[in-house]
Amino acid sequence: MLRVLAVDDEEPALEELLYLLRADPRIRGAEGATSATEALRRIGAALDAGSDDPAAVDVVFLDIHMAGLTGLDVARLLAGFAEPPLIVFVTAHEDFAVQAFDLKAVDYVLKPVRRERLAEAVRRVAELVGERAPVSAPAADQIAVELGGVTRFVAVDDIAYAEAQGDYARLHTDTGSHLVRIPLTTLEERWRARGFVRIHRRHLVALARIDELRLDAGAMSVRVGDAELAVSRRHARALRDLLMRQGGR
Repeated sequence: MLRVLAVDDEEPALEELLYLLRADPRIRGAEGATSATEALRRIGAALDAGSDDPAAVDVVFLDIHMAGLTGLDVARLLAGFAEPPLIVFVTAHEDFAVQAFDLKAVDYVLKPVRRERLAEAVRRVAELVGERAPVSAPAADQIAVELGGVTRFVAVDDIAYAEAQGDYARLHTDTGSHLVRIPLTTLEERWRARGFVRIHRRHLVALARIDELRLDAGAMSVRVGDAELAVSRRHARALRDLLMRQGGR
């Protein structure tokens, strides 16, 4: 959702632009300024307040011909800021387009403004603002997985066991499985403190999800839900000791 400042020294044109902007569902809020000086004051205050402040500005829809400072002057001044808002020029004049794009404008919309053309400018801005936004890292109790091209977060507590598949690991939950490009040894280090234990070179198991420990002709295995997983000789004694300690609590 975009936060917009529209700047035009002609109030009827400004009101029309604000009306169109506020009708777009991608815009959270749109405010107006009738001079370059007022616009710079508002933008400066917004940048000082930070991106999380209600007064923050993502994009400025900026007229070019204004009394005093022009829209191009405003854009040049904003270029000196570390993280300036994006700029879309809205003007009746075609002959400033080259200068506008030299100033890294996202778009150049000609007056009279058509709703469809303005919507295209908003779309371009929304895409760029989305690219600027930092990607949230999963919390320590979650892991990011890809599902159908979409990144989702799976709670570590929902994972019963992980299975090595080369440089990948398949995470098994009660509802399905997810393939992640993380070696099992890395998951073992990360999740040791969360109660996961290595029982085999291929398997890492949540200790609390082990339903049964089985011995058959000297071979050990565990039942985790519907799965029966072999325990290697190397890990058998440590696993048995852990389960004994857990059962004694």
